[in-house]
Amino acid sequence: MPVFSYQAREAGTGREVEGTIDASSEQTAVVALRGRNLFVLKISERDRASAGSGSHRGVKLIDLAAFTRQLSSMLDAGLTITQALQTLADQTGSQKLGKVIRDLIQQIDTGESLSGALQRHPDVFDRLYINMVNAGERGGILPEILSRLATHSERTQKIQSKVRGALMYPSVVTVVAIAVTCFLMVQVVPTFSQIFKEQGASLPAFTQLVISIADTLKANLLWISLAVFGVVAGSFLFVRTPGGRAWWDAQKLKLPIVGPIFHKLALTRFARTTASLLHSGVPILETLNVVAISVGNLKMEDALKEIAVKIEQGETLSGAMSQYPIFPRIILRMVMAGEQGGAVDTMLEKIADYMDDELEHTLSGLTSLIEPLLIIFLGVMIGGMVLAMFLPVFDLVNQVR
Repeated sequence: MPVFSYQAREAGTGREVEGTIDASSEQTAVVALRGRNLFVLKISERDRASAGSGSHRGVKLIDLAAFTRQLSSMLDAGLTITQALQTLADQTGSQKLGKVIRDLIQQIDTGESLSGALQRHPDVFDRLYINMVNAGERGGILPEILSRLATHSERTQKIQSKVRGALMYPSVVTVVAIAVTCFLMVQVVPTFSQIFKEQGASLPAFTQLVISIADTLKANLLWISLAVFGVVAGSFLFVRTPGGRAWWDAQKLKLPIVGPIFHKLALTRFARTTASLLHSGVPILETLNVVAISVGNLKMEDALKEIAVKIEQGETLSGAMSQYPIFPRIILRMVMAGEQGGAVDTMLEKIADYMDDELEHTLSGLTSLIEPLLIIFLGVMIGGMVLAMFLPVFDLVNQVR
């Protein structure tokens, strides 16, 4: 279901508010907001790419997790929400987050609930955060819910750091290898080529091939650089379009080596987020719609939204999930066992822990596999050019002898 961002004015107080709402169309969203006594000033559909849990523009996930953990501890110690927020506003090291906290204090002082105040900042607090806080307020267990949210954010940040760390090393080495290869092709190989021409030596076929590639690269360096830049920039722009992101999200799950990492990361987000919302008392349909835009993959997002429709029609969660190959069989069996035992949220939490272990094992295996591959890559690229340049030298030495 589309998500709309809106700016509205309260009919009774005249105060301007901002937030997000799920609706099938813009007109439906306006009607729903009027039912809340809100006069809509501005409304627009949010980009699906920015509606997930990874947005937090201007606020680092680790800062948000620390804020949530501290707020939970202060409320559990008996402080009021306003007192706790005032203390955190003075202590936070994030200028953006400090500004947001002060706005939350102002809204709460006017009688707004914490979840209602959070809705004014959808770029910092996503739907998962707002829904869990709302459930905590309704159930009178806000400190506990905030603690679960903090744990969720900390685990998410930890997983993201592991994935970035595992992919950063091969990416940096590959870029450096390509840069060194280009430098050798443009600066070093032409120097050897000139020496060989002056000597009038006959060159081996491999050496002649490398020299030809170097001459072509040097003569068309500007156009080749522009073409590479255009391809990279065009790819990024394409992925940012709805169709491009949908295509990329489907294809990256099929990539060799890194595809299983993206798949397990999406499954971990699904299981952990669903478990947190269900444990907080959020209804299953609302949970699935919130989780859908939080998993970070449009293929799984579409599947979860269709699963929500099937559950509304009377199917079980495991039965609906079994119709989508993106969910592995082991997860389906565990969800089915949770349904039979009446503890789906607990089983999903175990699934998330299991997927965390699987992801860590995959990342460790990836590191072990990539290191020898990079060594081979460097040896072939740089060692091949060195060999091509020294083959004529070896022939010349043999002729002298």
